[in-house]
Amino acid sequence: MRTRSRVPRPLAALTALAVTGVLVAGCAAPDDSARGLTDAVGTTSDINPTPREDVREGGNLRLATSTIPANWNTLSNDGNEGEIADIERPMMPRSYDIDAAGRPHLATDYFTDIQLTGTNPQQVTYTINPKAVWSDGSPITWEDIASQANALSGRDKRFLIAITNGFEFVDRVERGVDDRQAVLTFRTPYADWRGQFAGNAMLYPKQVTANPDAFNHSLVDGITLTAGPFQVRSVDRTERRIVLGRNPKWWGAPPKLDTITYSVLDHTAWVPALANNELDLVRLADINEVKTVRATPGLVVRRAPGNRWRHITFNGAPGSILADQGVRVAVSKAIDRQGIVSVLQNGLVENPKPLNNHALLQGQEGYRDNSLGFDPAAAAAELDALGWKLDGDYRVKDGRRLSIRDVFYNDPTWVQVAQIIQQNLRAIGVELVIDTKPAAGFFTDVIQPGDFDAAQFIFQGDPFPLSSLRQIYYYDPNDLQGNYGRIGSPELNALIERAATELDPQKSLDLINEIDRKVFEEGHSLPLMQWDGSFGARADLANIGSPGLASYDYTVIGFTK
Repeated sequence: MRTRSRVPRPLAALTALAVTGVLVAGCAAPDDSARGLTDAVGTTSDINPTPREDVREGGNLRLATSTIPANWNTLSNDGNEGEIADIERPMMPRSYDIDAAGRPHLATDYFTDIQLTGTNPQQVTYTINPKAVWSDGSPITWEDIASQANALSGRDKRFLIAITNGFEFVDRVERGVDDRQAVLTFRTPYADWRGQFAGNAMLYPKQVTANPDAFNHSLVDGITLTAGPFQVRSVDRTERRIVLGRNPKWWGAPPKLDTITYSVLDHTAWVPALANNELDLVRLADINEVKTVRATPGLVVRRAPGNRWRHITFNGAPGSILADQGVRVAVSKAIDRQGIVSVLQNGLVENPKPLNNHALLQGQEGYRDNSLGFDPAAAAAELDALGWKLDGDYRVKDGRRLSIRDVFYNDPTWVQVAQIIQQNLRAIGVELVIDTKPAAGFFTDVIQPGDFDAAQFIFQGDPFPLSSLRQIYYYDPNDLQGNYGRIGSPELNALIERAATELDPQKSLDLINEIDRKVFEEGHSLPLMQWDGSFGARADLANIGSPGLASYDYTVIGFTK
């Protein structure tokens, strides 16, 4: 499943297959060199791993976020944001934990067993930990699983879902040997069944998923029932602060921290707040932020590339300036992505290069360059052929200037990206208008309604690729999910459906690459670069930092003794 982000945060690997290790950037000499650091997704993480007994009891972990959640239901279109998921992960159940190589391991606090118990038809049996309870003390049962499966099935369009997550293939969910067991029977095989309650797709109580009104609106003002080592203690909209405290109903290993505090800050304030000892951990966007952290006593840079990437989504809705597929493709060919990456990642990675795949990351098994390439001469010729002729500095057709409004969260790095694109497009007679937006309402008020010609944001994914293909690139005008550009084709839809049911790993990778090439040819969106994975952290922070592909264990996060 993919979540999206405004700021230097999410991509998603449609798949989070993994490779090769990285060096700890904080241990390097205090210069700009990235020598020895791989650009590939790692099989390691950089979190200052510390035995539980060497972590201090108590303490407050201070983190940053860019806005109070618009909807705490991350399964909904309004709540499908990486920052909201980050806040909720210490509080919500999941079926698997993920290691640094992207491999899933049973999350035994929540499930004692998950097994593929049938193949014709496919059947998966979930056995819930008998100790697992929601924060009001009520048990987690098969009914919670059944309710979420129904809500995400896509059969009732009143549920404003962000993703079906394979539940469109589930025929029924039944009670197993008791209320603590759920049996899912599939009408069509689904290859990524392990990811249906894992990664970014956490399990919610049945009260949230029981009907469309509850699903769409019940968590708008705040989250209710949770089931993790932490729960919400307070949300102060005036002070712009969210505080999580220990969950007294938690049945697992007790967390080391007393509280986790999220301060709502513009991203430009994150590194200064870290340097002023007001925060403990932040994501870093550029080499200047890395330099600041390296130069500040008590701070270190932690780095393990993971599954986040920057991209541009185009708007192909009828009436949009980019409604014509040929225009979108020509514009894509005129954008110098290597130039963008060279400017933004020089000194951060050893060999900056653009991401050339929508589904797989550099270094992952099956990764291929399926892009159409940088070719401004071809772009200009294609626009000429489509009737967009130069009239002075810019192209015009039927009295309309080829002017693209590029919308994004107001962040300096995104502005820099837009300015480079603006220069690229001006060279072929296309105008790019930069239109920055505040964090609050960015997705709900701007991106979801399609109030853009091009939009820049970041995707964040998990190790389960196939659900993301359906979420982002499948086009159903009555069920957009994450296809904000409203772009697609019956051929692309058919390929995505084939990939979701293909159980052979190599055939699946071949289909994923076929889909990716088709996405480029549709002019759906344009990947720019993987995030290098740099975090600034307090040096005594334990078991948290740059996780790579791994999930955190929130019970051992804290500060070293």
